[in-house]
Amino acid sequence: MRVKSNDGLILLLLILTGAIIGSIIGAALGDVFPILNFGKSIGVDPFLLDLSVVKLTFGFELILNVSGIIGIVLAFVLYRKL
Repeated sequence: MRVKSNDGLILLLLILTGAIIGSIIGAALGDVFPILNFGKSIGVDPFLLDLSVVKLTFGFELILNVSGIIGIVLAFVLYRKL
Protein backbone atom coordinates (compact mmCIF):
# COMPACT_ATOMS: atom_id res chain seq x y z
CA MET A 1 0.00 0.00 0.00
CA ARG A 2 1.32 3.40 -0.93
CA VAL A 3 1.37 5.95 1.87
CA LYS A 4 -0.48 9.17 1.12
CA SER A 5 0.37 12.44 2.79
CA ASN A 6 -2.97 12.73 4.62
CA ASP A 7 -3.30 9.11 5.83
CA GLY A 8 -2.18 10.06 9.34
CA LEU A 9 -4.76 12.82 9.53
CA ILE A 10 -7.53 10.48 8.41
CA LEU A 11 -6.47 7.90 11.01
CA LEU A 12 -6.42 10.53 13.75
CA LEU A 13 -9.88 11.82 12.81
CA LEU A 14 -11.29 8.29 12.70
CA ILE A 15 -9.81 7.44 16.11
CA LEU A 16 -11.14 10.64 17.68
CA THR A 17 -14.56 10.06 16.13
CA GLY A 18 -14.60 6.45 17.32
CA ALA A 19 -13.67 7.48 20.86
CA ILE A 20 -16.33 10.20 20.99
CA ILE A 21 -19.11 8.06 19.53
CA GLY A 22 -18.09 5.11 21.71
CA SER A 23 -18.20 7.28 24.83
CA ILE A 24 -21.61 8.66 23.91
CA ILE A 25 -22.98 5.16 23.35
CA GLY A 26 -21.40 4.03 26.62
CA ALA A 27 -23.05 6.90 28.50
CA ALA A 28 -26.41 6.07 26.92
CA LEU A 29 -26.17 2.35 27.68
CA GLY A 30 -24.34 2.71 30.99
CA ASP A 31 -27.42 1.90 33.06
CA VAL A 32 -28.03 -1.35 31.16
CA PHE A 33 -24.37 -2.38 30.84
CA PRO A 34 -22.37 -0.73 33.65
CA ILE A 35 -19.08 -2.19 32.39
CA LEU A 36 -19.21 0.24 29.44
CA ASN A 37 -18.74 3.21 31.76
CA PHE A 38 -15.73 1.78 33.59
CA GLY A 39 -12.69 3.89 32.83
CA LYS A 40 -9.78 5.97 34.02
CA SER A 41 -8.65 9.52 33.48
CA ILE A 42 -5.10 10.71 33.08
CA GLY A 43 -3.79 14.20 32.69
CA VAL A 44 -2.28 17.32 34.13
CA ASP A 45 -4.22 19.69 36.37
CA PRO A 46 -4.66 23.16 34.87
CA PHE A 47 -2.04 25.69 35.88
CA LEU A 48 -1.81 29.41 35.22
CA LEU A 49 1.11 31.28 33.71
CA ASP A 50 0.76 34.99 34.46
CA LEU A 51 3.13 37.25 32.53
CA SER A 52 1.39 40.51 33.53
CA VAL A 53 0.48 41.16 29.91
CA VAL A 54 -0.80 37.71 29.02
CA LYS A 55 -2.35 35.02 31.20
CA LEU A 56 -2.18 31.48 29.87
CA THR A 57 -3.85 28.42 31.33
CA PHE A 58 -2.45 25.00 30.49
CA GLY A 59 -4.05 21.65 31.22
CA PHE A 60 -4.85 18.31 29.69
CA GLU A 61 -7.12 15.44 30.68
CA LEU A 62 -7.83 12.23 28.79
CA ILE A 63 -10.81 10.20 29.97
CA LEU A 64 -11.14 6.74 28.46
CA ASN A 65 -13.79 4.17 29.23
CA VAL A 66 -14.43 0.70 27.86
CA SER A 67 -16.92 1.86 25.24
CA GLY A 68 -14.49 4.53 24.02
CA ILE A 69 -11.77 1.92 23.62
CA ILE A 70 -14.18 -0.28 21.66
CA GLY A 71 -14.92 2.72 19.43
CA ILE A 72 -11.19 3.32 18.87
CA VAL A 73 -10.65 -0.33 17.91
CA LEU A 74 -13.60 -0.25 15.50
CA ALA A 75 -12.30 2.99 13.96
CA PHE A 76 -8.88 1.40 13.44
CA VAL A 77 -10.48 -1.66 11.81
CA LEU A 78 -12.46 0.67 9.56
CA TYR A 79 -9.26 2.52 8.63
CA ARG A 80 -7.54 -0.76 7.69
CA LYS A 81 -10.50 -1.62 5.43
CA LEU A 82 -10.22 1.70 3.51
